Amino acid sequence: MDTKKLGRQTVRFAHPPSIVGYGSAAGHMEGQGPLGHCFDFISEDDRFEEKSWEKTETAMQKQALSFALSKAGIKASLLDYVFAGDLLNQCIATSYSLRGENVPLFGLYGACSTMAEGLSLSAMLIDGGFASYTAALTSSHFCSAERQYRSPLEYGGQKPPTAQWTATGSGAVILSRRGPGPFLTHVTTGKVMDKGITDANNMGAAMAPAAYDTIRTHFEETNRSPDFYDLIVTGDLGSLGAEIVADFFRSDGVDLHKNYRDCGVLLFNPSRQDVHTGGSGCGCSALVLTGYLLREMSQGRINHLLFCGTGALHSPISTMQGESIPGICHAVSISTEKEENL
Repeated sequence: MDTKKLGRQTVRFAHPPSIVGYGSAAGHMEGQGPLGHCFDFISEDDRFEEKSWEKTETAMQKQALSFALSKAGIKASLLDYVFAGDLLNQCIATSYSLRGENVPLFGLYGACSTMAEGLSLSAMLIDGGFASYTAALTSSHFCSAERQYRSPLEYGGQKPPTAQWTATGSGAVILSRRGPGPFLTHVTTGKVMDKGITDANNMGAAMAPAAYDTIRTHFEETNRSPDFYDLIVTGDLGSLGAEIVADFFRSDGVDLHKNYRDCGVLLFNPSRQDVHTGGSGCGCSALVLTGYLLREMSQGRINHLLFCGTGALHSPISTMQGESIPGICHAVSISTEKEENL
């Protein structure tokens, strides 16, 4: 087992798991963005015909998982494990979406890094021989997040320029021991980083140090440079946080601008959609990955992708108590080429 570790934080898989299915369900505003044509389902409103926003998240997760299973050509009963989570207290959207599926569940809370965390753990189980099929699943909703983390929508509170817009959507990915790819080849697990940011409307700045630390560690422990990847994406720092990450690397003499993007920037059109610095939420990076990035890989336009999920590990209670906002980032290397590392 020790031969799979490249350093303290990075794992290289001996038998890289294959992505055999992926699905996405997006809200109306996300469907109007530049990636709208990529999603499997777009709701005409943000209710998905449900009575509450929280129930909407459950409905989105069910749809995303259904699309992913259909593309994988399997039923939910074949899933050995599901790694899933959301932004709601006690991850209720996840529990309710899977309560009728009769599948083993590991519930996760990594905030906006949940998709990357789920992929990491799913891949480790498959590579370790503990599973044949696993799923990573997550969601978020603008209205449910506003109700939980900030002010009720009826309050009509204004947002500062540093704020981000929580994406309404869900994404699911199915991994298998066999398949044509793309393949998960490496995982760099992040550490909790806290630089003292206390403004819940400036999460990009709070998460940026963790993104920089994990990506830098990935390069060091894999002996790779940024040029190895066709695309490096964080999810989701927004335009401000992404620029901070680029500045950190610029101080190291590394220019990331050629192949670095952020899911919060990719999901919306800032000239037409008032999202301030961009998107956020578990559903943001999940939608960009399952709607756009994996589609680009399947069509041969991206061969090597570094998917870096970022999360702000705070709560309404910690914010109201004046606590700073810790951040975390997990990096997953995805490639169309399978390299057996025996």
